[in-house]
Amino acid sequence: MFNTTILAFLGAPEILIILAVVLLLFGGKKIPELMRGLGKGIKEFKEGKEGTDGSESIESRTNKPL
Repeated sequence: MFNTTILAFLGAPEILIILAVVLLLFGGKKIPELMRGLGKGIKEFKEGKEGTDGSESIESRTNKPL
C-alpha cells in the first residue's frame, strides 16, 4: 500500500528531476553498467524464488504445465 501511495504522487516533473539527479551523480557512462547489474540481480532473484539453478533451458522453464 505504501508503494502505490508514493507512486501516486510522482508525476512527470518529479520523475524528470529524479532522472536528472541520477545522471548528475553517476554520469552517462556508469548508468548502463548499473542497469545491467540491476537486471542480473532481478534475474537471479527470480531464479532463486522459482527454485531453479540456471541449468534448465529457457524452453523447459517457459513450457511448464500450470
